[in-house]
Amino acid sequence: MGFDDMDVDSIWMDGEFVDWEDATVHVLTHALHYGTGVFEGVRCYDTDDGPAIFRWEEHLERLYESAALFEIEIPYEPAELTEATLTLIRREDLASCYIRPVAFYGYKMLGLNPSDCPVETAIAVWPWGAYLGEEALEDGVDVGVSSWRKHASSQIPTTAKVTGAYVNSVLASLEAQAHNYVEGIVLNKEGNVAEGPGENIFLIRDEEVYTPGISEGILDGITRQSAIEIARDLGYPVHEQATISRGELYTADELFFTGTAAEVTPIRSVDGKDISAGTKGPVTDHIQSRFFEIVESQPAEYEHWFTPV
Repeated sequence: MGFDDMDVDSIWMDGEFVDWEDATVHVLTHALHYGTGVFEGVRCYDTDDGPAIFRWEEHLERLYESAALFEIEIPYEPAELTEATLTLIRREDLASCYIRPVAFYGYKMLGLNPSDCPVETAIAVWPWGAYLGEEALEDGVDVGVSSWRKHASSQIPTTAKVTGAYVNSVLASLEAQAHNYVEGIVLNKEGNVAEGPGENIFLIRDEEVYTPGISEGILDGITRQSAIEIARDLGYPVHEQATISRGELYTADELFFTGTAAEVTPIRSVDGKDISAGTKGPVTDHIQSRFFEIVESQPAEYEHWFTPV
């Protein structure tokens, strides 16, 4: 569904609510030319207790940490962005939605050093279903290993969600679609498994859970952290600093993606090779089912993950 098909009226920009079609920037905005912006992707779920943002505090903390790496001084306190987001969701009367806060160097000059440019901040919300398709949550997705490698942390910090770095993900995603895959998997510079273009990846072997560690050049996704905690609470051994070779993908018992957009999505094949039976595996199903149970019912032990709207 494109933006033109959605009934969303406004966006919060630099302290004001503006009409959706008026939420614009100058064509010479620094971030447009050099990718000097940071962002987050967050979900608000329609829970049994009403709309609630999933792990907002963790996302907000990462936004400010990402900004600090690029000397982007967000001119609003976290509490102000929280209130703006909650008010925006209420204004749009959304029971569930995707939330995109972004802060970036704006319009003043186009030298590479952006220190003289103002920092602009915006928050948008809109309805967004399953990122890889509703059927993918049950049937899984077909993916391919990309020829594009994940950039190293010595080149661009991989722990930060910086806008410019996502051209790496765009290339991998375009290549996957060109080969009729739903999504790609990127390897790091050493040739080990890193992540998907917009997702973290998990491997199951002998009912134990493995996921690439931070040292593999991944983004430490909030949903990744959630899946690790859920898996452990369900009794599965979790190896969260794993090194996974490309070949291990093909012989895995199960694979799945995690991400704010992808949530918990099974992977049924890699490079045309079925993963086990080519269906959602039992451990993936257990973790996925518990994840959706949590975001629907907010059980007491996970209540701290939610910010009520």
